[in-house]
Amino acid sequence: MAALDGILVVSLEQAVAAPLCTLRLAEAGARVIKVERTEGDFARRYDHVVHGESAYFVWLNRGKESLVLDIKQPDDAALLARIVGRADVFVQNLAPGGAARAGFGSDDLRARHPRLITVDISGYGEDGPAAAMKAYDFLVQCETGLAAITGGQSEAGRVGVSVADIACGMNAHAAVLEALIARGRTGTGSGIAVSLFDSIADWMSVPLLHYDYAGKAPARAGLHHATIAPYGAYACGDARQVVLSIQNEREWRAFCTDVLALPDMAEDARFADNSRRSANRAALDAAIAAEFATLDAAAVVARLAAAGIAFASLNEVADLSRHAHLRRVTAETASGPVALPAAPIRWADGARPAGTVPAIGEHSDAIRREFAG
Repeated sequence: MAALDGILVVSLEQAVAAPLCTLRLAEAGARVIKVERTEGDFARRYDHVVHGESAYFVWLNRGKESLVLDIKQPDDAALLARIVGRADVFVQNLAPGGAARAGFGSDDLRARHPRLITVDISGYGEDGPAAAMKAYDFLVQCETGLAAITGGQSEAGRVGVSVADIACGMNAHAAVLEALIARGRTGTGSGIAVSLFDSIADWMSVPLLHYDYAGKAPARAGLHHATIAPYGAYACGDARQVVLSIQNEREWRAFCTDVLALPDMAEDARFADNSRRSANRAALDAAIAAEFATLDAAAVVARLAAAGIAFASLNEVADLSRHAHLRRVTAETASGPVALPAAPIRWADGARPAGTVPAIGEHSDAIRREFAG
């Protein structure tokens, strides 16, 4: 029996944040009814790379039922109201105020159904000057300052995956589980509101604390770390790059002695501690580059491993596809099977099933019969 067997989740969802939250609930055994417009979740049309289907959609919507409704129509609104009346969790990430205008505001729903857990996912929260603004992942990365500390020295950069959406969906999922535990003790549901902005602002705590208390935010550092050195990608004599990270003074001494074969460098005043190494990063990197240029990547890796220094390869997506640690699951779609990364949680009693990706309205008829007035 899965942990959330018997839990009914109804979600007016689109894009990434809410679907990620409900995906995790579905993986835990909840029944998730995904309410879509006639044209479907617009994430279905982000691309067509997976047998003609969207990569985002097949990733985020496994194990759900698709119900097409037009909630502006009285009959469809009444059907949704009946479903919500039997639900445990109601999730929505419509445009700000959209759910309330349609008669599905969270406060009203919980007043009618005290055991219901409601989740409102938004860009900037329920109030404030930006509450009504559209908030796509890239925009929130820029608005929170994340893009300003990402990228190389000469240009800001977007994180290459939808981190604002993903962070928000993860926070919503965790909050739902907390609310279910609380309801089990009190019998009463909870109102949850999660925003993309708040999710990334939380992740920006360290740069923000640097600015607020030291007067300066960390500079963009590309593949280096803004405040730790040495930390980054270094070219070897065969033009391959190795990524390494020094976290403490013991590792620094071992790196100088056993990797660079320059034991005196550990005592150099310019590099005596992490703060001074960061301040003298150009000289530090030049010394590392000079030694690594005499070795191929395999030799550098052998030295790093022997010295107990943390390292990695600077891989491409193609390398991830072949990576020995990449676990995959196969999900069925209307267009054919799709190999996806397995869920990140590993359970001692075995993997959870991947679930099937629904076609638009695939379950509409059955759900309408089940919840007929």
